Amino acid sequence: MFKEKIIKICLVALFFASPIQADRVKDLVDIGGVRSNQLIGYGIVAGLAGTGDGKDLPWTGQSMKSLLSRLGASVDGPVSDYDLGESLRALAGQNANKDIKVENLAAVMVTADLPPFAKPGQRFDVNVSTMGKASSLRGGTLIMTEMRGIDGEIYGLAQGPLTVTGISADAAGTSVEIGVATAGRIPNGAIVERAVETPFTSSDHLVLNVRDADFSTTNAIAGAVNNEFGAGTAVAVDGVSVAIRAPDQQSARVAFMSAVQDLEVEPGQPAARVIVNARTGTAVINRSVKLSAAAVSHGTISVKIDTFNQVTQAQPFAPAGDQVVQNAEVAVEEQEGDMFVFEESVELQDIVDAINAVGGTPSSLIAILEALKRSGSLKAELIVI
Repeated sequence: MFKEKIIKICLVALFFASPIQADRVKDLVDIGGVRSNQLIGYGIVAGLAGTGDGKDLPWTGQSMKSLLSRLGASVDGPVSDYDLGESLRALAGQNANKDIKVENLAAVMVTADLPPFAKPGQRFDVNVSTMGKASSLRGGTLIMTEMRGIDGEIYGLAQGPLTVTGISADAAGTSVEIGVATAGRIPNGAIVERAVETPFTSSDHLVLNVRDADFSTTNAIAGAVNNEFGAGTAVAVDGVSVAIRAPDQQSARVAFMSAVQDLEVEPGQPAARVIVNARTGTAVINRSVKLSAAAVSHGTISVKIDTFNQVTQAQPFAPAGDQVVQNAEVAVEEQEGDMFVFEESVELQDIVDAINAVGGTPSSLIAILEALKRSGSLKAELIVI
């Protein structure tokens, strides 16, 4: 009974799903050109309680010097050479070349996704991760960091206190670590400085890209749009894209796309697939999977090896002493396996019921599905992850 429950847990959502249901267009497609843009930046986190990079990473100290120099503080030598003797000038030069201890600072990489249609002044979240030997970012504050796009332009500025969920502590050779303390997040920690242009307001046609490529789905979307707004409004370009002729006026275009996204269509049924995770023993089968006639017999073979040592006592006046002799016993056991037959065009429920009837486990299900695929009886794409 327990084994049967394990298999059915993976597939229960598929058993009770309705055969066909209408979905909104907005749940099936993305609008071409309307997407987020990835940003990246290099910055410094200050205010750490001795968990920073230390003096082992030179660029952390260099970054601090550069930052202080931009703020008007001199860190490379004396303010001026006025009235300084030769010895004082030499001493200042030596101090400037020394490594700076930055236990309270950490060099970090800052990443973010700039949402579509984001306008200057709006805020977005950023992720912060250590680059060097900092052991924790807890309690730190990100100093103002430029967020750049792939074109090298600045699209935002990030700054603020970090939210770190992990914690790490060690003392006297014992350490405790919960979560990841070297990465954090700043909700609404960046401000948009430049908007990214999109073709939504200027293109003649708007393109809807289906998330799961299917000719039936694109054809259904084009048909629904034409039925609602007139023939010739939408054209299915291929199994992914649908081109829609949109109004020229921007406000009318927004209202038009709002109405298109709320249309309901019946997407095409997905292709028959079996997803197998051999590491965790998980198998996911969609309802389109079917089998041709096949007979299956599944059993297991176990090998048991027992090792024991014996001591052989030496004969009197023998040159060698007692000797240890190693012996081993090997036993091979094969469990009886039941055979079951799949009829032509058997469906998903029949597959699971047949395997459960012989006491199959999730690993048994995976092995049987792989063998059925090799034999040609499984009419589905078998994907092993």
